[in-house]
Amino acid sequence: MASKSESGGSAVVTRFAPSPTGFLHIGGARTALFNWLYARHHGGRALLRIEDTDKKRSTQEAIDAILDGLDWLGLEYDDPPIFQSDRAERHAEVAHKLLDAGHAYKCFATPEELEAMRAEQRANKQPMRYDGRWRDRDPSEAPAGASFTVRLKTPQDGQTTIHDEVQGQVSVRNEEIDDYIILRADGTPTYMLAAVVDDHDMGVTHVIRGDDHLNNAFRQLPIYRAMDQIEGDWPDPTYAHIPLIHGSDGAKLSKRHGALGVDAYRDEMGVLSDALFNYLLRLGWGHGDREEITRAEAIELFDLSGVGKSPSRFDIKKLENLNGHYIREADDAMLAELVAAQIDGEVDTALLAKAMPVLKTRAKSTHELAEGAAFLVAKRPLAMTEKAAKLLDDESRARLSVISEALARENDWTSEALEATTKSLAEELELGLGKLAQPMRAALTGTTTSPGIFDVLVLLGREEALARLDAQAA
Repeated sequence: MASKSESGGSAVVTRFAPSPTGFLHIGGARTALFNWLYARHHGGRALLRIEDTDKKRSTQEAIDAILDGLDWLGLEYDDPPIFQSDRAERHAEVAHKLLDAGHAYKCFATPEELEAMRAEQRANKQPMRYDGRWRDRDPSEAPAGASFTVRLKTPQDGQTTIHDEVQGQVSVRNEEIDDYIILRADGTPTYMLAAVVDDHDMGVTHVIRGDDHLNNAFRQLPIYRAMDQIEGDWPDPTYAHIPLIHGSDGAKLSKRHGALGVDAYRDEMGVLSDALFNYLLRLGWGHGDREEITRAEAIELFDLSGVGKSPSRFDIKKLENLNGHYIREADDAMLAELVAAQIDGEVDTALLAKAMPVLKTRAKSTHELAEGAAFLVAKRPLAMTEKAAKLLDDESRARLSVISEALARENDWTSEALEATTKSLAEELELGLGKLAQPMRAALTGTTTSPGIFDVLVLLGREEALARLDAQAA
């Protein structure tokens, strides 16, 4: 039953209804986000329905991936998820009510007859749709015991108009909608029926989904209206059909544009959930020129009037830059936990947290943070990159010995004091600071890129830093 507000009107109820045939697609995640935000903005309820009626393609692994992705994005729901497959009896019950009231009928057309019908339509270049051959026939004309489907009697005259919250007023001539099947020959419900019955029974007031479902609205409304005549209290939902996401080249988003699943952005690309939340929010919705928007602000600001009518373009570089912003703003202890999980071996998370202020200044992903932190957990003798090894020629190794001796005399092991000592040594040797810093970096980290060399010395600590320098010194 529909949820009612204290004032007596219908409270806003939205739903996200994914099919568990794979990962949580980035487009589905945005649909979930928009539904969730709309409900939260209006003080309503956000519900989740798993549309798992396709048993051949639906998997528990996919269900788990969807639930995990939604949880990671921070989209909590007001009720436990409803599984569509558990409600087949209820769907069939509604189909029989429609049948008994004359809003649906039994179709005894055989698969062969239907294929012949389609072949003729193709030959005549006609629209491919059911021709209504059993719409007005008496079931007694069918052979005894013949199997049948149940088809909805859709309106044949006039047109249906939807006042869509995103697309505006959209009309379709009723003759373009054929009498589609709502119960298969084996008695199982089709998606078109199941979705309507579930939305009604869940009290859904607003159906917010991709605009690839816009045609479905014109097929589903006749069920609402027929059941409203039969029972009452089957109001039309408010529709909002969101333009799809395209790749940077303007084509429909596909694997060639990069990762498609939410889990890939987290696991393979090192994106923070707050960053993806913010990016998906701004993908087709806007509030002035605001780019960074917190979750609390999103709930306060979000409404369907801000959703554009044109497809949005997914820009991976923009997401990476936004992720870098969120990394710089993130709590260091939280980042340390994420990075620790990406580093092999035993990790001192307290040390990682201490390192985060210098590691995260340029990082655009948690993977870059992990790469930058690798020197902290490396064991002697350090593995050297090819570029780092080239820096450690005989002359540089000799300098490392001098550097180690100078730093060993330093009592104040801070970046400021260590920098002053190293600069003083460079002047004494009549060398640019880089001639000392570059071999130091190679000896301390095994690479040619790292945080500031004096920060590296401090993070490693006196004993380990000097040991690494001595290990590479001539």
